[in-house]
Amino acid sequence: MIKNSKIIYLFILILLSNCSFDNVTGIWSGSEKEKKRISDLAMEQNRIISTEKIYSPDQFIYSTEILLKQNIILTKPKKNSSWEMSTLNHQNFLGNIYLTGAENIFFKKKIGKNKFDLLQVKSSPLISENNIILSDDRGSIFFTSDRGNVIWKKNIYKKIYKKIYKNLNFTLYNDNLYVADNIGFIYAISLDSGKVIWIKNHGIPFKSNIKIFKDKIYAINQDNRILSFNTKDGSKLWDVRSISSFIKSQNFLSIAVTKQGNVVVINSSGDLIKIKGSSGGILWSVSTSSSLLVDATDFFKSSNLVIDDNAIFFSAESSFYSYNLSNGSLNWSKDISFTGTPIIDKKNIFFVTDNGYFVIMDKANGEIISSTNILKILKKRKQATKITGFIMGSGKIYSVTLNGYLIVTSASSGQVEYFKKIGEDVVASPVISDGNLYIVTRSSKIIGFN
Repeated sequence: MIKNSKIIYLFILILLSNCSFDNVTGIWSGSEKEKKRISDLAMEQNRIISTEKIYSPDQFIYSTEILLKQNIILTKPKKNSSWEMSTLNHQNFLGNIYLTGAENIFFKKKIGKNKFDLLQVKSSPLISENNIILSDDRGSIFFTSDRGNVIWKKNIYKKIYKKIYKNLNFTLYNDNLYVADNIGFIYAISLDSGKVIWIKNHGIPFKSNIKIFKDKIYAINQDNRILSFNTKDGSKLWDVRSISSFIKSQNFLSIAVTKQGNVVVINSSGDLIKIKGSSGGILWSVSTSSSLLVDATDFFKSSNLVIDDNAIFFSAESSFYSYNLSNGSLNWSKDISFTGTPIIDKKNIFFVTDNGYFVIMDKANGEIISSTNILKILKKRKQATKITGFIMGSGKIYSVTLNGYLIVTSASSGQVEYFKKIGEDVVASPVISDGNLYIVTRSSKIIGFN
């Protein structure tokens, strides 16, 4: 009888423990409220699929070619041994990164399985000590060797989340992987074991890349709230409520962190905000456009924010901007836009528009020095595509297209040199680590070039 009582006691203890875990994280929640939220989220994703088929983002099309009159002088390429956060570092400053080349494919492997019909741009892979970290749209995270052998796999999502497209953004910090998703979960995973350290369900989708600085996580949710969390347990440190918007962003919103630890964000209302990282106090806030609320069916589009010296550079909707980092005053703006990460080297800015124009711009005043339609190197019927990412490697711009091409352009001359057929849709911006170029396709295949 005593033995049976101990078994019953142990069973009750386990049951209570599981219930407590569920209440804290919501990860196994079967509550009607959570089911309703997930059902609404699934309907919203289906609406986006339908809208994408009829919506044309080309309201503001740049289509001017300008011949470069002299070669651009670049800095010496800098070698990086890892890629441990989105856009490489806190300031999203890429520059001229050392790359051995892209003539040879040394690695190609399918990792994970995508099943949803959403053409959203996904997170680029992370590279750490020759290990690769990436996810598929089912929410599975894979930690692999440099040859694609899976060391561990983790998927936290239970049955009620099965029909939801998962778009994860992650970063490495102190040997842990931190993840925020488009459902509302934020969690930490041990990089060594793949075990979950903590999980929080905030109930509102996250819509930004995430940054971590001195044990603080920074992210933006769908309601334009800028949040900070403790890396140790996921507890919320502060919450800045900026103006909400009916306009939805299908790309990640951008966050940058200054060298002093202050946070700069762009939200889907087009507001550029600088926040004191330690307390959440707003240092300044400016609206980049008064026309963003004209049509609430539009999708907000912005590039990543880049901090260089005392200026912030980014594209939002129809314009490219430079703002003063100290006080938020406008340095200059130009009528041209894109959704990648502007690359800054010496006195020039380099980027590729979504419709395929490689542009070189003067950093001081925004004057366009050169622009070339790089898609013209493709056959006519292949030119109707979109640039999904670009990066500078040893003085060349490597651009990837939605329909599966890698186009290589000289950053010094502005001229297209050659292209390679990837063979599958490319949905993430390429990354460079240890002299190698990595590209992820829509079917969750990762390809390494050198």
